[in-house]
Amino acid sequence: MMHYTLIVHSYRNCRLTPLPYPQGRTGFPFIDAIMTQLRLEGWIHHLARHAVACFLTRGDLWISWEEGQKVFEELLLDADWALNAGNWQWLSASAFFHQYFRVYSPIAFGKKTDKNGDYIRKYLPVLKKFPVQYIYEPWKAPRSIQERAGCIVGKDYPRPIVEHDTASKKNLQRMKLAYARRSGTSEEPESKGKGEPGTAQSSNWDQSFIILVQSIPSSSYVTYFQLLFHPLSLLLKYNPWATH
Repeated sequence: MMHYTLIVHSYRNCRLTPLPYPQGRTGFPFIDAIMTQLRLEGWIHHLARHAVACFLTRGDLWISWEEGQKVFEELLLDADWALNAGNWQWLSASAFFHQYFRVYSPIAFGKKTDKNGDYIRKYLPVLKKFPVQYIYEPWKAPRSIQERAGCIVGKDYPRPIVEHDTASKKNLQRMKLAYARRSGTSEEPESKGKGEPGTAQSSNWDQSFIILVQSIPSSSYVTYFQLLFHPLSLLLKYNPWATH
């Protein structure tokens, strides 16, 4: 398979089976609601896919994107192998996307579109009686409020599997180190292009790939990932340097 700026993180290569992530038991209501919907309905919004992919990999748990790919492959009704693999590499910032410092918060991100937590209440009914100010962070609710809601955190609903602020900061440093190693420097990679701090330097192949993708007609149904996973036929068909 063609290599495209593949950053090798020291992601933990562990299986997800014994972990709470696939079962929607991470202790973060937004993440758990997403995984519950996925298991029940076989579909989740694309931004929900972003959130759980970031959470599993560079955001919080530091687990290989390949493990998340397996879960989506099993549960998504619209699963497509090439797109699934490519998107997981993208969201984990292992390939294609280099702004690894842009992390989806498992708390704040959901609040942007659902301040009242209606999505959480629908898929996690055990939390439906929590006040708005605690629906995304039920562990912060006083014991009396948890009792009135009929849900004791640590008993009826799990405590957070990680401390998000601590985990995300640690993983950010890991990502910086991975990118620095790739670029052959000891510091964070310099910004390449306006508004892209920390983007790694592109190789000659990167530049050629970008030129190639930009040359594909906008009306084409070919995607970046089809180009990656079916390279020979597509390169022959869409090679901008070929003579016709």
